[in-house]
Amino acid sequence: MPLAMVDAGVSNVIKRVGGNAETRAFLEKLGFVTGATVVVVNVISGNVIVNIKDSRVAIGKEMAMKIMV
Repeated sequence: MPLAMVDAGVSNVIKRVGGNAETRAFLEKLGFVTGATVVVVNVISGNVIVNIKDSRVAIGKEMAMKIMV
């Protein structure tokens, strides 16, 4: 299931990060790697705010659709 469709407050483990090489590299720098735990904090107008590796990160819906949990 894509990260964009996850309910807020539920802990999930990243199974796969899709997209082109540049997109995957960008997401990996933010901490979105296979096996990492991510918690959706809030969804605002399609944008997703998550807690990952003790940081709060906001990503757009398009990016969140490329992260499978």
